Amino acid sequence: MLLEALRLALSTVFRNKLRSFLTVLGIVIGVASVIAMVTVGQGSTAQVQSDVASLGSNLLMIRPGAPGRGPGGGSNDAAPLTVADMDALVRYIPDITAATPGSAKSQTVVFGEMNHTVQISGTDNAFFGIRGWTLAFGRLFSDGEMRIGTPVCILGTTTSEALIGEGNPVGTTIRVGKISCEVIGLLAKREASTFGQDDNDIVVMPLKAFQRRISGNTNVQSISVTFRDGASAEDVTAQIQTLMRERRRLTGDQNDDFNVFDMKQISSMLTGITGVLTGLLSAVAAISLLVGGIGIMNIMLVSVTERTREIGIRMAVGATEAQVLMQFLVEAIVLSLIGGALGILLGLGLGALGSYALNISFLPDYRIIIASFIFSAFVGVVFGYFPARRAARLDPIEALRHQ
Repeated sequence: MLLEALRLALSTVFRNKLRSFLTVLGIVIGVASVIAMVTVGQGSTAQVQSDVASLGSNLLMIRPGAPGRGPGGGSNDAAPLTVADMDALVRYIPDITAATPGSAKSQTVVFGEMNHTVQISGTDNAFFGIRGWTLAFGRLFSDGEMRIGTPVCILGTTTSEALIGEGNPVGTTIRVGKISCEVIGLLAKREASTFGQDDNDIVVMPLKAFQRRISGNTNVQSISVTFRDGASAEDVTAQIQTLMRERRRLTGDQNDDFNVFDMKQISSMLTGITGVLTGLLSAVAAISLLVGGIGIMNIMLVSVTERTREIGIRMAVGATEAQVLMQFLVEAIVLSLIGGALGILLGLGLGALGSYALNISFLPDYRIIIASFIFSAFVGVVFGYFPARRAARLDPIEALRHQ
């Protein structure tokens, strides 16, 4: 009986192709929207986690400014950090394994007739280990270059290609702002980007050279520290806060005028935000499934009216109420499943397109895909039952008289 009902349902669906397509359009849009939203959300979450991981493991970052301003926050009246602060952190907190200062400013760099605006970072050699950078060509800064602030620099691949072209730039001289800077190294290309910025578009200089020639002061914008495996980020953060409050002479009733950021906590927070947004958008998109189900019920009710005489003939030759009920219920389920299948294909296509446009990983969630397909069948059952029951309860005599 089920196979015969399935055959009749497929015959009816393909006999009225346009009407069937318009009927399932709501299901198609609903399923496609949910799958596309979840796919892009998964890719965004993975990108956030990758961005934070690219900053380094077991990483904490200290920046001046009142807490709550976020990683890029700061306060004009907060005292700047200093290299002495970084040295004190390494000296007095045993769990800290490495520390590096950082200051940055956007500048136009020039080579020959080519110019390129890029972020100039002033730091030391510990920066490369903490951030996981390796060199493709050249060398790191010498102790003398860092001590006296020699204007030498190491380029990222994007910057190097924009100015000098492909190949080894070591030995060339570029102009950074108003100063000449010898290129002593080229960073190996990284595929990851940090929060949407190209990691390879960077110029790294010794901190003292940056302070003297670029920023014009001895301030340090941030201090990044790594701590040993097994140490608690919360414990290390508490020790940093205690030491920094002492160094910045903050009394008990004064709030911190600096931030300590745990990169893993930031990753969890951003991941949670993208997850909530994905869930909300998917819930809104799922409303289309409800609309699609109402559309199926409406068309099935029209179909029952159009085929009243056919139903009467089937009952007259021996078809039972259960068989008629099964025929129309299976037809509604088939319509829903066709809509679900088309929606899955469209959703994966839109997800791939969105991932490409946003430059994130294409990560479809197959559990959502399977659940969407099953839910499509459920929609067919729920919204197809009433029209099917109405067809099954028709009076055969009245149905045969129907014109």
